[in-house]
Amino acid sequence: MKRIRACKTGNTILKIFLLSTLAFACYYLKDLFQSPFGFSGFREDPSMFIVKVLLIVIVESILFWVGIITVYLNCKQLGIKWRALGIIFGMVPILNLIMLGKIIKTADDEVKFETKKIKLNLERKDDKICKTKYPILMVHGVFFRDFEHLNYWGRVPQELIDNGATIFYGEHNSASTVEKSGEELAKRIKEIKAQTGCEKVNVIAHSKGGLDMRYAITKCGAYEDVASLTTINTPHRGCEFADCLLEKIPEAQKLTVARAYNAGAATFGDVNPDFIGAVTDLTHKACEKRNEELPDREEVYYQSVGSIQTRPTAGRFPLNMSYLLVKFFDGKNDGLVGESSFPWGSDFKMLEPKGKRGISHGDMIDLNRENIKDFDVREFYVNLVEDLRLKGF
Repeated sequence: MKRIRACKTGNTILKIFLLSTLAFACYYLKDLFQSPFGFSGFREDPSMFIVKVLLIVIVESILFWVGIITVYLNCKQLGIKWRALGIIFGMVPILNLIMLGKIIKTADDEVKFETKKIKLNLERKDDKICKTKYPILMVHGVFFRDFEHLNYWGRVPQELIDNGATIFYGEHNSASTVEKSGEELAKRIKEIKAQTGCEKVNVIAHSKGGLDMRYAITKCGAYEDVASLTTINTPHRGCEFADCLLEKIPEAQKLTVARAYNAGAATFGDVNPDFIGAVTDLTHKACEKRNEELPDREEVYYQSVGSIQTRPTAGRFPLNMSYLLVKFFDGKNDGLVGESSFPWGSDFKMLEPKGKRGISHGDMIDLNRENIKDFDVREFYVNLVEDLRLKGF
């Protein structure tokens, strides 16, 4: 709330700066072009006129810099792009006003959106709508880890906690085969049970994490410890573009990339990372074979969610680059996974995009901490977990 107040204050100062600057500009332009041509104040008392102008410039400069610095420090929705453009075009006439208008609008939208969310959470705080019978285990996808200060799930976990949820993380390798990751997760669940005394956990797994958890449940005995599994944009039937890439890319290049990734992943905490194994397990061929070997367990409630990105520019790097490639092989997709690969379990929900943007693979985990029009990712997870609670999980 403190950050939002600061953002609002800075934005108000920018509005005052913009309006007062325009007012002074209009006044002096009108004065300049009145007959006789020239500034009337300068004709009457040149020294006093210069002092007044300098005073206006100083006050306006203070207003601008206090406002823009406050907004830059507190408005998260500006991102790197608009901050950079604001700096680049700050001294370009006309464009600087357009950029300032964009900055003010972005900050305004964030203040309104976040204020509304804060109010909503305060109103339902005592209801604890996300206080499920079993704690929530959030499982990341491939090529990411659970870092303390860079949460894979963005702002989602805190939103769930604010509404009564108890949250844990998978803390498994960023890149391993489904088998190895499944074994890690089964062990992690045992640790959570021992730590909390809970009977079971509810698992929410994104991307490859859903495949890892299905393996843990069926092959590692985790069906005894898991009440529900919700997969988010998981490639249950694989990604056909991955089959093609693995077949077409020369072996030497694959090994070079794998060695580089594995070395970096080990530095960040992975134990025996396996880039090639992780990617191979995402292929259509591997998933098709695995699906035959991993029947669902009746002890566990399975459900799934998917979303669609509608154009390349709707996703940020690297999803803006992969979208068309995935579309060629897998059809409609979220930037990485085709829509036919999402469904699994007794319930499936496809998030239908509104407008031209759509919802990308990264949007589903709040990767960019972006407030997307018509899709509140934090509220989506609050509703999802509330539904698990109402189902008795």
